[in-house]
Amino acid sequence: MTSTEPALQRALSRERAHHERCLAALAAMVEGAGEQVVIGEDVSASGADAEVLGYRLRSHAKALRELSEGPLFFGALEFEGAGGRLHIGRLRISEHPAEPPLVVDWRAPVSRAFYQASARDPQDVAVRRRFGWAPGSRGDSGDLTGLEDERLGQGENRASRIVAREIERPRVGPMRDIAATIQPEQDDLVRGDLTLSVCVQGAPGTGKTAVGLHRAAYLLYTHPQRIRRGGLLILGPNRTFLSYIAEVLPALGETGVRQSTLAEEIARWPVRGTDDESAAAVKHDARMAEVLRRALYARVRTAGAGSLAVPDGSYRWRVPEAELARIVADVREEEPPYGVGRERVRARIVRSLRERVERRAGPPTNAWVRRVERARPVSAYLDAVWPRVRPEEVVAELLTGREVLAGAADGLLDSAEQRALLWLEPPRSWKSARWSAADLVLLDEVAGLIEHPEGYGHVVVDEAQDLSPMECRVIARRAPFGSLTVLGDLAQGTTPWAARSWPTVLAHLGKPDAAVVELTTGFRVPRAVVGLANRLLERLDVDVPAARSLRGDGELRMRETAPDGVPAAVVDAVRDALGQEGSVGVVAADADLPRVRAALDAAGLEAAGPGELGARVSLVPASVVKGLEYDHVVAVEPAAIAEAEKRGLHRLYVVLTRAVSRLEVVHGRPLPF
Repeated sequence: MTSTEPALQRALSRERAHHERCLAALAAMVEGAGEQVVIGEDVSASGADAEVLGYRLRSHAKALRELSEGPLFFGALEFEGAGGRLHIGRLRISEHPAEPPLVVDWRAPVSRAFYQASARDPQDVAVRRRFGWAPGSRGDSGDLTGLEDERLGQGENRASRIVAREIERPRVGPMRDIAATIQPEQDDLVRGDLTLSVCVQGAPGTGKTAVGLHRAAYLLYTHPQRIRRGGLLILGPNRTFLSYIAEVLPALGETGVRQSTLAEEIARWPVRGTDDESAAAVKHDARMAEVLRRALYARVRTAGAGSLAVPDGSYRWRVPEAELARIVADVREEEPPYGVGRERVRARIVRSLRERVERRAGPPTNAWVRRVERARPVSAYLDAVWPRVRPEEVVAELLTGREVLAGAADGLLDSAEQRALLWLEPPRSWKSARWSAADLVLLDEVAGLIEHPEGYGHVVVDEAQDLSPMECRVIARRAPFGSLTVLGDLAQGTTPWAARSWPTVLAHLGKPDAAVVELTTGFRVPRAVVGLANRLLERLDVDVPAARSLRGDGELRMRETAPDGVPAAVVDAVRDALGQEGSVGVVAADADLPRVRAALDAAGLEAAGPGELGARVSLVPASVVKGLEYDHVVAVEPAAIAEAEKRGLHRLYVVLTRAVSRLEVVHGRPLPF
């Protein structure tokens, strides 16, 4: 059908009228939620119940007020027989809670058929309808410009032009949600069980980040109490990336989710120090966990502590040295957190004293027990055999004391690795230490040994291939009983300690049994660009399947010039890209950025930094482009990108796969692929 056909126009008119009805119902829902908050504040209930009710009502009202503007539905299902018809959107909309909804939430069980039904397995769906909205629509009903029906009940099965247009639409600004275009294999991952952890090995353009975010939204919808009780955490590689994805969950109706970086989660101190490559490698090595454990528990010692005498009026209650040593040894064998262990020793000493009192004079009072628990001799003995300690004290002593380090690292680290760890200029005390980023990981490890941190109900970890074993342990401590969604691509690992296999990463994350699912079909990166990246993939030391793309459009261009002509060639490439729709990302080795910027400035081409979302042209260092996408990418001097770091070829693979429409490679030196 074309837009001039009467049947199509009548269908569009009916759907626009339905959208108007939905807009009115949503406005009433927002107003009603505000009224419920007022009523809830006056409700007669206990203080605790009123507080819980008030929090829920205020949260619901806030979430409705903060919904992103946009179309209220993107699809519809017409079921066989008397099954009825449902519109599918980003949230449930109804005129009255007891009436059938005008729009069903995409996460509801009944909506799954929209993503999974096919001509081979129609799942009682007679017709699947998709709606085409004007790009950038803020929800005006007149922006509904087209629709297409797929008659699954009649065996019709065809590719959707509306889905293709949505996927290929020029990308300016932050990442969009993909609720309207989720593919069946992505839907399986999104709707996975809360109790199961999953690892997604996703080739470029396969939507692994979007899958992780939509899985978070699905879990919040399906298990609201369980998730919110423990909390949900989104971990990204850097702030630029988090800014890029920040609007996805609010667009899906979920606000208040913590989105953070691992560095922010462990920021006990500002990073003021740096490590050389050898020191950083050792600090991120899994063996450091045992070194730190030994260093901490080396402080627990009973030798020479003697017996204990606790005054009680004119009498002294005594606990022999052998019994005290046995108490400490028993607690050590139980392996509780260090801080818990100290209090457990205290409790067992008090229990031993109480038993002596009971045999002599009968059960003591609770006041007596509390007094003995805090008695000076008991505290002094604890300080001698199981002293209080801060993580900073343990790490600073380890990194400044050659003998302390040798004792803790015996049989684990060789002499060269121990020398690499020692601070060249030891601080006067831990309070004046210049902590490095890797030191903060060590501090978090010790802090976790002293007291377990509160865990999240679910954690989504993106770009997980770049995590070190010690960083994985940071995350594992925050999800000891919760589940993980681990996202990454081994081919895009760029840190010195980047993973070579997912089972190793999952073991360090504390989820060795998590399933690894591969996504190899790309929807965003054009076939020509994927083909070029696959040529480079053959040179990388990882075992991952080559990607393939469903997009036959897009463009790949090579612009060769003399080495000193690269900046001018970049200017020409940017001008060509500006002649078409979409964002332009100019990506260069970090050291080359100044001369590229100078050339762009001289040509009058304004280029924003990577953090300025929505800019038409962005100049991006290769070191931070991971996870970002641009319609047109100008990759500057691939040889320089590859040579800039030890895993430079992996970094180049990342750079080449950021383009979603057009990639132009500008080079004055031979290409490294």
